[in-house]
Amino acid sequence: MGNAGNGGLYGSEPEMSDSLKTFGAVLKVLREEAGLTQEQLAEQMRYSQYTIAGVEQGRRFPSQQLVALSEEVLGEFAARMLKTTRRSLTRKVGLSSKFQHWASIEEDALTLYAYECRTIPGLLQPEPYIRALLDTGLPPLTEEQIERQVAGRLDRQVVLDERPNTYFGFVLEQALLERRMGGVEVTRTLLDHLLSRGRRRNIEILVMPLRKENHAGPDGPLYLAETRDHRWLGYSEGQLSSNLISRPVDVGMLQQRYSRLSSQALSREASVELLEQMRGEL
Repeated sequence: MGNAGNGGLYGSEPEMSDSLKTFGAVLKVLREEAGLTQEQLAEQMRYSQYTIAGVEQGRRFPSQQLVALSEEVLGEFAARMLKTTRRSLTRKVGLSSKFQHWASIEEDALTLYAYECRTIPGLLQPEPYIRALLDTGLPPLTEEQIERQVAGRLDRQVVLDERPNTYFGFVLEQALLERRMGGVEVTRTLLDHLLSRGRRRNIEILVMPLRKENHAGPDGPLYLAETRDHRWLGYSEGQLSSNLISRPVDVGMLQQRYSRLSSQALSREASVELLEQMRGEL
């Protein structure tokens, strides 16, 4: 959700892989063979049309839940086809594949947590902030690449609107706001966006103050998600690497760290007061 943020979430969006495009093409053929539109398939599988469109276009990693639900909607043969095609995706290594997988987990999650100290989490980035990040990235991107990545990141944010029963928890370092990435106007838009998002009952945004002698986040950003079957998974990103974390002992460690970080951050009310104060000073 940050760069998982950014590397999808929070750094550079992954390019579409051939295997993801292949899976999407197979799903589209099976859907059309069943005489269904994207909207109808989404409704019957209890997904958003954005998700189905993203999978068919090769922009989203298909979750196991999506493949499982396909059997009751598209039939046993279609489900077997999709299951077989999906296996090749899970073998693929690299940031793109792992982030796409995390993005699919993110869409289905019952609970999502993120701690970020590098950039504002991707799910919380307003468009001007996204463009500021991409404009300053290295190596430089073409205009076409920037537009594609802006669209992809904004598309991911639909999950905040479509899943009112999902709990989203974010801990953000105050330094990210003090940095004023993109300048004063971009920062003003960012603060307004965070204040607006944070008013929702299912979204909690906590700010970690600049000075904190006892800090549980020296190892960097972390992301956690609770799946529909109540399993917890984690995700982390480096500059040229990413890691989907599923071992219970490792996930448990991340849960402990997030719990400590959220207790060390300002309260929800105090975080809002700080954001409003910073907004007033611009």
